[in-house]
Amino acid sequence: MAKASEIKKSLEDQLKAKGADVTHYRALIDDYMWFYQQLHQMQADIKKYGRTYTTVSAAGKDYEKDNPAVKNALLYSKQMLVILNSLGLSTEHIVGGAPPGDDDGDL
Repeated sequence: MAKASEIKKSLEDQLKAKGADVTHYRALIDDYMWFYQQLHQMQADIKKYGRTYTTVSAAGKDYEKDNPAVKNALLYSKQMLVILNSLGLSTEHIVGGAPPGDDDGDL
């Protein structure tokens, strides 16, 4: 998995290539990276506790409760996509990375 610093640099490179390397868009990249970190924290929580967990009600009975990290992970992921769209970044115009036609099977 890519490191957060690599992802941030890649996004900054994409902005520079578009000629949009300005403070406002750099702030959006910072926001993106915050959501990226939050998403990975939610994924770790889900891995640790699962999609649901058992808790005790006020009446003292055990019951299954949805892990709020599942909902939060979805919200963070959606917001990350919104930020990418706001920056005009997509897979159609990538700077750097593998050259076109380089399909040696590496994923």
